Amino acid sequence: MNTLPSISAHIDEKVINKVIQDNFGALAPSFFTLTSNWFIRAYEHYKDIDKFVIIIYLINQDLIYFRQNGVKIDYDTFYKDKSIEINKINISDISKDLGVPKESIRRKVLELENEGTIKRVGKKMFIVRDTLYSAKATNTLTEIATILHEFNKILKKEKLVDEVYLVDEIISAMKVNFSYCWYQFNKFWFIYMGRWRTELKDLEILAIGMVVIINAVKNKEFIPKKSMRSYHKALMGSDARGVNAMSISEITGIPRPTVVRKLKYLIDKKYLHINEKKLISFDAKDSAFQKTGKMVNQNMLSLSNFIYKIFNQIRIINR
Repeated sequence: MNTLPSISAHIDEKVINKVIQDNFGALAPSFFTLTSNWFIRAYEHYKDIDKFVIIIYLINQDLIYFRQNGVKIDYDTFYKDKSIEINKINISDISKDLGVPKESIRRKVLELENEGTIKRVGKKMFIVRDTLYSAKATNTLTEIATILHEFNKILKKEKLVDEVYLVDEIISAMKVNFSYCWYQFNKFWFIYMGRWRTELKDLEILAIGMVVIINAVKNKEFIPKKSMRSYHKALMGSDARGVNAMSISEITGIPRPTVVRKLKYLIDKKYLHINEKKLISFDAKDSAFQKTGKMVNQNMLSLSNFIYKIFNQIRIINR
């Protein structure tokens, strides 16, 4: 960096939130794609989303250590010939941070240990290299970059910035300061998952529901609205086709009986609608929409904070 970055060039977090709220229709497809794909990949690894979340939580302890000590690690260095050592693993802390009962965490950690995914030596725990590679951030990094690229285009359209970075440029910038960027994403993602877990009790339920939403978003008859609230209202009931339980099972990898059981929960809670042909669509009733409205707004504030930190960091690196 030949010159110090201009403070005045910093995009304010409140501005970012307003841009997201006013232009959610342009960001929604890439954001929903990230969400759906992340949970599908999470289930694919261990046939249990919570097990994958525990692994990500443990890896994140490394990122927290780097952050606390002002250490910057790039993408290639982070994944190069290393295992991760976590000192004094605390089941109670994991349970509290993830919002999962302590006994469930204890059982899943033991299963991961028996599978050889993690190793425990005394109070220390090691994430082996193969496990670290299986949780590698490659696809998620591209999906985040796609969201940031779409956001960047909106900023350019509204004359808040002069340049639009390509997806590959954004990926490269995040890889340069990977430990910082990935820490910020995990911070956002744990908050996001925690809110939905509190509401739905189960992340597999969210994974199943997201497939139904993606099906509606990709429906050619759906005409998206710009603002977030208008977008959600327009999306509800827009999918006349729907999707069946077998298709959801094939997409997510979750067994069909489990999919049927969790779909029933979403239908009973008025998030989804099932027609006479057993096809499911996104058509949340007012009670469900109002119940989650506040949480969705909180999630958008958290997303704004994440974009605020990462996008400004990318601008500094690329300058």
